[in-house]
Amino acid sequence: MRKSGFVERLALGAVLALTLFGHVAEAEPAPARVEALPLEVYAASPAVDLMALSPSGKLVARVAVAGEARAIVVTHLDTGQNLFTATLGDSKVRDLAWIGEGRVLVVASETRGIPMLGVPKTELYFGVIADLANGKLVRVLDGTPDVLPVLYGSASVRRTDAGETLFVRGVTLTTDAIDLYRIDLRNGRGRAVQPMDRETDDYVLDRAGGLLARARYVERTGAWTMQLPRNVRFRDAWSVTEPIDTPHFLGMGRSPRTVVVEADRPDLAGGDPEAEGAVLFEVDVDTGEWTRLPFEHDPDQLLHHPETRLLIGAARTEEDGEQYEFIDPTAASRWRSIRRALQDKPARLVSWSDDLRQILIFTDTEESGLYQLVDFDRGVADAVAEAYPDITPEQVGVARPIRYVAADGLEISGYLTLPPGVETAENLPLIVLAHGGPASRDVAGFNWEAQALASRGYAVLQANFRGSTGYGRTFLEAGYGQWGRKMQTDLSDGVRWLAGQGMIDPRRVCIVGASYGGYAAMAGLTLDRGVYRCAVSYAGVSDLRRMVNREARQQERRDNQTVRYWNRFMGAARLNDRALDALSPAFLAEAMDKPLLLIHGRDDTVVPIEQSRVMAEAMRRAGKPVELIELAGEDHWMSRADTRSRALQETVRFLEANNPPR
Repeated sequence: MRKSGFVERLALGAVLALTLFGHVAEAEPAPARVEALPLEVYAASPAVDLMALSPSGKLVARVAVAGEARAIVVTHLDTGQNLFTATLGDSKVRDLAWIGEGRVLVVASETRGIPMLGVPKTELYFGVIADLANGKLVRVLDGTPDVLPVLYGSASVRRTDAGETLFVRGVTLTTDAIDLYRIDLRNGRGRAVQPMDRETDDYVLDRAGGLLARARYVERTGAWTMQLPRNVRFRDAWSVTEPIDTPHFLGMGRSPRTVVVEADRPDLAGGDPEAEGAVLFEVDVDTGEWTRLPFEHDPDQLLHHPETRLLIGAARTEEDGEQYEFIDPTAASRWRSIRRALQDKPARLVSWSDDLRQILIFTDTEESGLYQLVDFDRGVADAVAEAYPDITPEQVGVARPIRYVAADGLEISGYLTLPPGVETAENLPLIVLAHGGPASRDVAGFNWEAQALASRGYAVLQANFRGSTGYGRTFLEAGYGQWGRKMQTDLSDGVRWLAGQGMIDPRRVCIVGASYGGYAAMAGLTLDRGVYRCAVSYAGVSDLRRMVNREARQQERRDNQTVRYWNRFMGAARLNDRALDALSPAFLAEAMDKPLLLIHGRDDTVVPIEQSRVMAEAMRRAGKPVELIELAGEDHWMSRADTRSRALQETVRFLEANNPPR
């Protein structure tokens, strides 16, 4: 007899509690100080990079990591038997998806160029199919005549009359085409099924792999056009000029003949003035009718049914973690059961079976990351993998949400991580850890870098300064033109607030950041002086005008979408605007009177290593203290554990020398 929902929730809650805590006895109080782990433990890649349930929920695929080596492993959940194992080398694995019950798609990237085609060094994506029955790996698009075996955009798995099928776009060597290909899963070869070119910006496939809608974008004019099927052809249905924030598709809607479009449509009723530049609409491809989706909050991510591909929910990042809102009543009921069992502890939905009765979740609040498989048929949840098995909950510092008011009255949210074993912050040394983007944000949960610094005795501030995402359109737009200005002082205002609360010692503060955060670190010593004793910049932009000019040269048109984006955030009036020099740390080295550490990967294709080299040279000419560490084989995202470990070791050495924690 099937358990009632109430009994199901009770059983699930009991097992989750045992899984998470082992027993129900009162926990021992944490010691005042916890012995610090070696830094390489924090810098290591997670033991499991990715996990995904098969459609039946009986198998799980994972990317296992040991040092730099990665392997795909498929395990039968009932028996624990590994059905398939294959090494992936040191590939940077980016995605994992099942193709039916017998194959798994692995998407990986490499930093490389294609000189014969004039393609500069960039991040190229490749697909590999793990064939469980034959025990082999098959490369996607391999052997397809005149087509590069490189993925252009995302891959789509659909269930056709012939079974599960993979669709990808591929670049043709002899023409300007980037057609849509249907992949032969046996050998990886592609057959063109839909002609597309470079102006085909986006598309949506239905459940069976048919084309529901497509979009064209003309970069020169900024015109984005949605095309919908009319008889056997596609016709223009709606067009808008958006030089920067183009609309885009987000898959199928709630019914088979609808698609989801994120677009700024103030002309339609129900527009949200606080949505971050766009609102989610459902468009009927047959009638062209637009309907706003009924989500209470502006989502960050949409959730589609694993079998039907129809929209069933959405997720939004809140200050305490991921929050889910479901349209589908079955999915909503399942997730409520999980939240109750976890006593509302934040959890992330990782993967689920086609019938939604097996759900893989991930938690990392006050722990280093735990994957659990929730089985609603048995009413149990089992721990299946740990992200960082060498870091116990006792060795994870408390990360608390905080709010403070910037100098101009704008409320800023963020997180303060304390050293492990410390419950109350009092006169602690501080590291400001600035996020990249800048249109991004820090989130709740385990952050390896913040935890590594906290383990050495520092409090760590992660502030979501103006221009960060997740706080509405007004907050995002408040960051436009604020590089080195209010986005910068939002960070130092956080330092002053913490000092005023007695939590940190304002005389012992340094700043660390990557990408935009690397710029913020350098700007903290040049444009916002007197706050920090030292700075560490990972892959930071030091010369804003040089950076934007490079983006203009890298693409076919100098006035391209990327250049427009940077000019908006940096506050430039035009390409090569010399006003940016006043905001560029490389032009302000004479003003710097504190030591700077620069760390940069030589394979960085987002912020070129010349940005750190230019800064180092400017510092040396000015006679200022600077160190430059170049990481061979490393990209913009610090994807390699060995170089990430070295970067962390050098960072802690530098911080302890210039801002001793004790």
